[in-house]
Amino acid sequence: MAKISSVERNNKRKKMSAQFAGKRARLKSIIMNRESSPEERFDAALKLAEVPRNSSKVRVRLLCEVTGRPRGNYRKFKICRNKLRELGNLGQIPGMVKSSW
Repeated sequence: MAKISSVERNNKRKKMSAQFAGKRARLKSIIMNRESSPEERFDAALKLAEVPRNSSKVRVRLLCEVTGRPRGNYRKFKICRNKLRELGNLGQIPGMVKSSW
């Protein structure tokens, strides 16, 4: 089980990234546009630097939805490998069966 504070910090980052997504995209499009003037691009870069860092999408960490474990996660299920195996053996994940030969 992960610390509650780390899980809550990650939830806060998810919320902030959704909140500032439009603003960040707009500023980045101005910065990347080669046809805009250098002054506009520089102003957009300064405004982007003022936006909170935790609002960036890459700062959100994929954590297990059950335990909060940060490593060994499957994106499709949003569950870590340990819980995926446990739930698969119990038959709680549709379409997943225990392999034996």
